[in-house]
Amino acid sequence: MHKSAITPSVIERVTQRRGGLLVFDRLAAHRTAHVVVDLQNGSMAAGAVAEIPEARAIVPAVNRISEAVRDAGGLVVYIQNTFDEVAIRTWSTDFDHFCSPARRERMIEAFTPGADGHALWAGLDVRAEDLRVRKRRFGAFVPGSSDLHAILQEHGVDTLIITGTASQVCCESTARDAMMLNYQVFFVADANATFTDEEHNATLSAMAYTFCDVIGSAALIELIRQDRVACGERAEAVA
Repeated sequence: MHKSAITPSVIERVTQRRGGLLVFDRLAAHRTAHVVVDLQNGSMAAGAVAEIPEARAIVPAVNRISEAVRDAGGLVVYIQNTFDEVAIRTWSTDFDHFCSPARRERMIEAFTPGADGHALWAGLDVRAEDLRVRKRRFGAFVPGSSDLHAILQEHGVDTLIITGTASQVCCESTARDAMMLNYQVFFVADANATFTDEEHNATLSAMAYTFCDVIGSAALIELIRQDRVACGERAEAVA
């Protein structure tokens, strides 16, 4: 598990800018989606082409968040990194320049739909009511990547919880664009993972500075619980 930390100078700067590190002191769970990014065999299995060992350690926290969100009336969405013909044809900058020919071949083989590497990690608590969305870029919201934004809007979602791997690539890209699409975003410190603490914490610092509330899974689940209690109290008052 990562030793998560936000750079002290970032904490000082954002406190001066807005009065504190955290922005959101509540959420509406029924308008919230837990977006689980790329927790697939190709990035989690031992020896896989894109293996990130730390990603296996975050699965219990990811599952606890999913359970809390479902129980409170929210949505769970599993994002699957996908290298199909469309991705290869329309994203040549990445495929042609950012990996060797040998790695390119292995990555495409692993993340082609139907391949074992494309499948969700077996340790995830995936339910029948959960959604699965394929993405063709690092970020799920960038044009040409997926229809995630349209799906969330159809469900009335305005708040996102981001978990998954890799912290500084697909998770960070998705979180940045989500905030700029006007979602309120929670980036979970102990439910995102990458190769090293340094890379992970650089992302936490960037997210906390401008884009998201960086929060631990226990504190996030407590916010969800508080919303459930408040909703129950409002329902009793109406009755």
